[in-house]
Amino acid sequence: MKPGVLRVICADLPAPPLFWRDQQGLRLGYESDVARLIAAELGAEVEFVYRNWADFYPALNAGDGEMLLCGQGISDYRKTLADFTAPYAVFDEAVMVRSDSLVKAPGDLVGKRVGAIANSLNMALAETFDGCITVPFGGDSDDVLGDMVAAVRSGEVDAFVDDDVALVPLAEEQDLAIAFTVPTHNEWGILVAKSRPALREQIDAALARLKANGRLQATWEQWMPTLAYPF
Repeated sequence: MKPGVLRVICADLPAPPLFWRDQQGLRLGYESDVARLIAAELGAEVEFVYRNWADFYPALNAGDGEMLLCGQGISDYRKTLADFTAPYAVFDEAVMVRSDSLVKAPGDLVGKRVGAIANSLNMALAETFDGCITVPFGGDSDDVLGDMVAAVRSGEVDAFVDDDVALVPLAEEQDLAIAFTVPTHNEWGILVAKSRPALREQIDAALARLKANGRLQATWEQWMPTLAYPF
């Protein structure tokens, strides 16, 4: 860890209201500000370290950053790769389709190709849809969400699963729609390498303070005023 700097591994892609960069390169959004709040609690400045989705855990365990904060739902699989803090967000999941699709419920996905990020909670949900054909996206490009959007637009897949917070802005586009939402209440956490338990405890304590003093809630309500604060 550089003195006075907290390096945060994340993706450099547009996923409002969670994260994106403006024309000046400033990273905005809920997760971006959570990273800044955590750093401030630790007396540090944030340095965002951009990696492709598939490279997150190798980068974290190689020491490219102190923590990973980028849409990581807490799952048993990911717990084998690194250690989670307590959750900083809770979201449901949704299924996105083309606006002319007839898919309105899980039963309509029989025989349909359904995409999701490989080894994600979104893929775990897709695998519960009886009769669908799951299509994993590896996240080895610089915009895995964009890859899934392009695939549904081209017909490569009939639908894809992601967290509702990321799909609501996309549903405003004329050719895309949210077919249905599943109330999975997935908890998202910050990840720290298993070799650094003391750092994970420090970050966990900082997050607890932000919940207690109301600053996490204020940040949530700034960026996601239509979603109920979950803590």
